[in-house]
Amino acid sequence: MNTLFILQAQAAGQAAGQGAGAGFWVMILLLFGVMYFFMIRPQRKQQKELDAFRSSLKKGDKVVTTGGIYGTVDEITDRTVLIKVDGDVKLRMDKSAIMKDPNAQ
Repeated sequence: MNTLFILQAQAAGQAAGQGAGAGFWVMILLLFGVMYFFMIRPQRKQQKELDAFRSSLKKGDKVVTTGGIYGTVDEITDRTVLIKVDGDVKLRMDKSAIMKDPNAQ
């Protein structure tokens, strides 16, 4: 009788192990889906908006650099932007260091 109980427990364990593999893969796929919609997709959207802003810069736009320097665009080249900071002070920055001024309208 004890042997019968052990064989039944082993059979139940094998059946549960076979079904658990499919559930595991479903959970992994759901995890990747949630990560995509809550982390990757919004970040891509934000990066596209930032790239569009950088490509549409024009003279007189108010910007802030990644270092926190506020200024106004004075000159634009393919890769760089000349920013007027204060009075006659101008800084040449790479376009990748430029962000939109959150206070500008």
